[in-house]
Amino acid sequence: MATALKVLAEEASTCTSCGLAVGRTTVVFGAGSFAADLMFVGEGPGAREDEQGVPFVGRSGQLLDRLLTEELGIDRTDCYITNVVKCRPPENRDPRPDEIAACRPYLEQQVKLVDPAVIVTLGNFSSKLLLETDVGITKLRGRSYRFGDPERHLVPTFHPAAALRGGADVLARMRADLVRAKVLMGDR
Repeated sequence: MATALKVLAEEASTCTSCGLAVGRTTVVFGAGSFAADLMFVGEGPGAREDEQGVPFVGRSGQLLDRLLTEELGIDRTDCYITNVVKCRPPENRDPRPDEIAACRPYLEQQVKLVDPAVIVTLGNFSSKLLLETDVGITKLRGRSYRFGDPERHLVPTFHPAAALRGGADVLARMRADLVRAKVLMGDR
């Protein structure tokens, strides 16, 4: 699987399927264990991620790293982390439907190749995309969903940036969602 993921990442590195390719420094494909039981899917890379080519390395990534340690007892090398779109949207804007559609095949292949027991979606865009719904994260979170073939679990939670802005209440709910993911990983 590692070889197939590396080939897919190489293919993505030259992708020009949407307008995001014009402004990127680098494609931020994914990072972590190629055989992880846990996968995180965020929205899209920010400025630091675009510079370094690694997802979740800014303030949101620092919070995610802390939560991985505190709630799951792992670090980022023990899971796989990626985003819905692989190139940074300008001005950190939300990804557009055409950009999400252009990157969707890469995400679908990442899920297939890593084959995690549990996927944690971080925020609205990844949750809505993978659950194929228009329901927002506030209503989706707090439970798990059966997902995919082979069947796995999907746990939607807030994006770490929302926890940084939203304070202790949002952070507490995010922690509870990660505990839910940990329990489900033991069920596989």
